[in-house]
Amino acid sequence: MAAKIFDLARAGDAGTLAAYLDAGAPAGLTNEHGHSLVMLAAYHGHADAVAVLLARGADPDRANDRGQTPLAGAVFKGEGAVIRALLAGGADPEAGTPSAVETARMFGKTELLELFAGR
Repeated sequence: MAAKIFDLARAGDAGTLAAYLDAGAPAGLTNEHGHSLVMLAAYHGHADAVAVLLARGADPDRANDRGQTPLAGAVFKGEGAVIRALLAGGADPEAGTPSAVETARMFGKTELLELFAGR
């Protein structure tokens, strides 16, 4: 069943994810690489799925086994809606290695640096 839930996060099926979580699936579920459901949804550009997960208790700053956070991944991928959903859910731009701030700096995303500074 865990594999199905991870696939739902990757696909961004927010409604079905919500149903599984509401039925008792853990919002903090991680795979063998430490990727959380939030990480998978964020990396694949699914802001609605990210919001559903965060609303049900998922940790917006849960880093994977490499120290990467969902917010840093969203910055890397250029997923503006996901970045906004993560920030609304309490994500810390300074968390992780590299952090979202460091990732934005690496790629010259000054608009994101300004957004993070205003938090």
